[in-house]
Amino acid sequence: MTTNYALVLTLNYFFEIVNWLILIRVILSLLRMENMSNPISRFVITVTEPILDPFRRLQFKSSIGRNMMIDFSPILAMLVIQYIIRPIIIYIVSLI
Repeated sequence: MTTNYALVLTLNYFFEIVNWLILIRVILSLLRMENMSNPISRFVITVTEPILDPFRRLQFKSSIGRNMMIDFSPILAMLVIQYIIRPIIIYIVSLI
C-alpha cells in the first residue's frame, strides 16, 4: 500500500464520517433532541456547526432562503463535500 493510497483512504473515511455526523444532526433536529445537555448531541452540534454555518448564512442571504422555514444547509453541505471538496482533495493527493 502506497502512502498516496493510504492518504486517499483516510480522507475518504474522514469525509464519510463528516457526512454521517451531518445526517445525525438532521435526525436530531427532526426529533427535537438537539439540546446541549446530552453529550452525544453536544458533540454532533460542536463538530458540524462550523461546517453548516457558512451554508446557513449563504442560504439566508439569498432572496429565496430568507422566507423558507426549512434549513437546507445540511443538504448543501453534504453535496459540496461529496461532489466538490472530496474530488478536489483526492485529485491533489494523487498528484503528490
